[in-house]
Amino acid sequence: MVDGRTPLTKKEQRQRQKRLEQTRRRKAKDVAPRAAKVDSPPTDEAASEPDSPPAPRRGRPPKPDVTAADVTGLKYFEKLAPLLERLHDVGCARDRAGNRDLHYDEFCLLLLLGLFNPVVDSLRGLQQASELESVQKRLELGRVSLGSFSEASRVFDAELLKPILEEIGEQLTPLGRDWRLADVPHTLTLVDGTLLSALPLLLQAMWLKESTGSGLVKWRLHTHFEADRFVPTRIDVTDGGGEHDERAVLGRTLEADRLYVMDRGYAKFALFNRIVKADSSYVCRLRDNSAPQVLEDRPLTEEARAAGVLSDQLVHFANGKPEDQPDHSLRFVCVVTSQHTSRGKYGGGSTGPGSDGILRIATNLLDVPAEIISLIYRFRWTIEIFFRFFKQILGCRKLYFRSQNGIELQAYCAIIACMLLCLWTGRKPTKRT
Repeated sequence: MVDGRTPLTKKEQRQRQKRLEQTRRRKAKDVAPRAAKVDSPPTDEAASEPDSPPAPRRGRPPKPDVTAADVTGLKYFEKLAPLLERLHDVGCARDRAGNRDLHYDEFCLLLLLGLFNPVVDSLRGLQQASELESVQKRLELGRVSLGSFSEASRVFDAELLKPILEEIGEQLTPLGRDWRLADVPHTLTLVDGTLLSALPLLLQAMWLKESTGSGLVKWRLHTHFEADRFVPTRIDVTDGGGEHDERAVLGRTLEADRLYVMDRGYAKFALFNRIVKADSSYVCRLRDNSAPQVLEDRPLTEEARAAGVLSDQLVHFANGKPEDQPDHSLRFVCVVTSQHTSRGKYGGGSTGPGSDGILRIATNLLDVPAEIISLIYRFRWTIEIFFRFFKQILGCRKLYFRSQNGIELQAYCAIIACMLLCLWTGRKPTKRT
């Protein structure tokens, strides 16, 4: 008899073997306590004792409820309320009965309360915080249910927070620019994206588990970060590639008078052309296999050699379609960097692409010294520090909502929190602030 079933792929075979191994271990754990209970003979003392307490619950222990001692900084919310007051009546058009308890401004205040208090790291924690008398008195709201939070993420439009972001951003002054960058034109803007995971609906998670091996939805936050003010000025939330690719998103959000600093994932000559056309500039790392045609070798100064600069050239890339070629003079600067090999997520070492020890940087800045070009690119690491602050300190590693609008609401409130920390403290936001 011939088996007409489709043979399993190697990936499906590994997943099946992993499930069988997990089932075998789980059965072994269940059998061992039963065997020990059967082998031990009953005693009179055991028979006379009352019923033993139930076995402890498996898994992670439940979190303690949020108390008034866990919530701090409520005095600052008196300054926040006037900024958000304009949003109070948004989303009330459908509420003909006039019985809405949670308004847009109150919803944002609760999200900011969770961002300023890392102990409150879930919607249930926010719901428990809304029951505290001190929170109700300061924020002037009542108890909020989990259902109200869920509805709010669909009713309140996240785009309405952008004017508030711009208003707060105008009050921020540069925290101090490196003196070596005094002659560099444009606003130093670091561009990158970070992934956040969210649990989808049960049926969607089951389908994702079968098709991709993971039941999580990956959301990408495309971020523009101003190095001088140390705050993000824009975050766009997308859930896939194609028109939501990081280069496509940046191409749609370009602004004038910016110096965009990017990693090699953004290396695309068509994007470089659009940046120059928008009256901005760029400094971008290229891939290790980049092989341009050298048009001119520029001499290196002693300062450039001391900074590890290997070469400074004007180049041309002949490969590719004519419409995808640079339409401006392209400068190619090579700098010494640490050599490493990508070993994958679980192999130890670096999880990113490998490096052959040479940093290849493309830019349209022709009059800036080569060592300053190298310095500008090294500032790109600042956005990685922000992502760590965004996820670990502000608690945005965990998403409250699974919809794009809900995630944007959480992201924009996180930007407001960063801006307010800089505005109130006059320095970069840290764990202490």
